[in-house]
Amino acid sequence: MRAGIILYGPPAAGKDTVTRALHRADTRCTLFERLKVGGGRTDGYRVISESELADLGSRGEIVWENRRYGAVYAVDRYGLSMHSASGVPVLHLGQSAAIEAVKDADRSIAWLVVYLWCARDIAEQRMRGRNTGDVPARLNAWDSTESIEADLRIDTGVTSPDHAAGEILLAMRNQHARN
Repeated sequence: MRAGIILYGPPAAGKDTVTRALHRADTRCTLFERLKVGGGRTDGYRVISESELADLGSRGEIVWENRRYGAVYAVDRYGLSMHSASGVPVLHLGQSAAIEAVKDADRSIAWLVVYLWCARDIAEQRMRGRNTGDVPARLNAWDSTESIEADLRIDTGVTSPDHAAGEILLAMRNQHARN
């Protein structure tokens, strides 16, 4: 069975930072670049047009789609399959319903779900440090992110990225040994 990691949590919980630490610890772990339609940050995304997204949707290729910050973000079935065939995809999600949608899309991937979290004031400091100009929208998204039951829960306000990566990799190895 192939392995994948879902890093779930609110904005500025440390998903990008922990992903980089995971990759340093195990180069098979790499960011799954979601599809994106719209402006804003493009690093870490595969930017496509609205018509390309509509075409993928009409063919049943879109596993999950959400709108936030004036853009559309999507997870595609083909991308997941290709990424998991060559490594361990690290997928960032912020909506609880997305987790089951992704798991249901390809049952041959054993997903480890990690809930990354930090206190709101720490998240706000991180957001302001990014200087994206949309802190209120990100705080609204932070407030609306549901707490979930996960395979692993890590408070990034008190856990270093490298320690978090170590915990995740250990949990992934333990999960793989059980499967």
